[in-house]
Amino acid sequence: MSAKNIHELNFTKIEIKILKYIFKHYKERYNARQLARILLLNHANVNKLCNSLAKKNLLMKEEIGNSIYYNFDYQNNLTLNFIEYLLSLEINEFPKHLQVLLHNLKKFNNQIQLGLVFGSSIKSTSYNDIDIFLMYDKKKTQTIENIKEEIKNSELVEKPIIYVEISEKDILENKENKAFQSLISDNLIFHNPSKYIEVIKWLRQTSTSNGA
Repeated sequence: MSAKNIHELNFTKIEIKILKYIFKHYKERYNARQLARILLLNHANVNKLCNSLAKKNLLMKEEIGNSIYYNFDYQNNLTLNFIEYLLSLEINEFPKHLQVLLHNLKKFNNQIQLGLVFGSSIKSTSYNDIDIFLMYDKKKTQTIENIKEEIKNSELVEKPIIYVEISEKDILENKENKAFQSLISDNLIFHNPSKYIEVIKWLRQTSTSNGA
């Protein structure tokens, strides 16, 4: 199937939700019942849609015992291109209460390699602070600090911002850290979905090589 053909296929919102969830949760494989429970969806519908995604060559099926498990095909360039397209649309999924934040976060875009928002602020209107993940070259530390200070002094973002900041080389050093795994899997991307895909592939390859 060509990239053009993939983009011409019709996808439901639930199919996209399932596909993105499986991609981001790179350490696991899921059956339809597990996905339905996690995503609060109807089991029969999830089962049908997972089969549909497998037929479209976007998910891989594996029979284990009496269950069928689904995983993303991380080696297929067409599926990776399609998931990059879907992830590029996440910037439109930011909740209304984070729109001012999103506008301010754009100030980082020319300085960072990857930017994510994670934690309770992307799931609820009731939160105490905002968690931001920044990956950048440490040579740019002072520039990043200046931007952070500019955002803070503007007082446009009402809640405190907590930054998690790492360099590219720190990624693999944190691969077994549960908190790091959580923020990499549950987030909204505000900058560079292509780099996010690279990070997922690095983490998955090291997990696979270590027998995970």
